[in-house]
Amino acid sequence: MPADHDELARVEAACAELTATGQPITFSAVAVLARISRTTLYRRADLRAVVEEHRARGHDATTLTGLTVQIDQMRRSLEAVAAKVRRHEETIRRLERARRKPG
Repeated sequence: MPADHDELARVEAACAELTATGQPITFSAVAVLARISRTTLYRRADLRAVVEEHRARGHDATTLTGLTVQIDQMRRSLEAVAAKVRRHEETIRRLERARRKPG
């Protein structure tokens, strides 16, 4: 999905720019820089996880709480990716079954 990859890259770039300029990483600021609605940032788990990861980096990540938060965010990101992979695999299976049917 090129659009998804493009949005993800724009969110990453926006977070990096905010970090480089010393600005706080907020959903509003990322949305403006990435040209994506805040609603999309909140609803899409993969995009939300990127923003939250960058926000967590701004906090003391060496604390036990910081590490726990990062692990939880990574777990949620991985779950979102796994769900997307499962959907794609099911779509592929459906297309293969449809192709095999005599028509």
